Amino acid sequence: MVREERVYEYVLTHATPGDPESILIAFDTWCTKVEYISNIGPKKGGSVIEPFLLELGTHCGYSTVLMARSLPLGGRIYSVEMDQTNAAIAEKIIRLAGLDDDTLIVSPSDEVIPRLRSDYGLERLDLVFMDHWKKSYLTDLQMLEGSGLLGKGSIILADNVLFPGAPKFLRYIRKCGLYEWKIHRATLEYSKGSGMGWLS
Repeated sequence: MVREERVYEYVLTHATPGDPESILIAFDTWCTKVEYISNIGPKKGGSVIEPFLLELGTHCGYSTVLMARSLPLGGRIYSVEMDQTNAAIAEKIIRLAGLDDDTLIVSPSDEVIPRLRSDYGLERLDLVFMDHWKKSYLTDLQMLEGSGLLGKGSIILADNVLFPGAPKFLRYIRKCGLYEWKIHRATLEYSKGSGMGWLS
């Protein structure tokens, strides 16, 4: 059994179905006390109040549940995961949390982004959370810019920009003049080490 399946089994037996907070607590307990698994964690996750969100990189569904619990009425999160195994586990977690089944899109981000308008009826993205393949950050951002879904006030959050790093993405953000940006130094979730970078 892979670690993603192990954390799912733990959450399934220790969380209350339909209660996102309980699911997040079970995830955090597992990751802190039993076995490390990469997700955004409670410190970086915070509270999201943007109505239309795109998450690139679902992994096990932790950040999807974290962000979806704070959506305003009528808000929507679209979470994209290309790994079939991770997506199957995330789907179970999302369903366990009582969230909409069509929140999860199982496909590579570069195939989903061009179809966000036509297939999902999106007119605007208020927040994009990038936590997928770091080498895809720049090309995906540029595709989003070309889609017309980003506008004044749209927020881009990108995890792990310093380590493992997304240097081309950072260089573009710094030089293009389109964004106000800030890098937040953060520890690796569930550890005391440092060196992670969080861009907003």
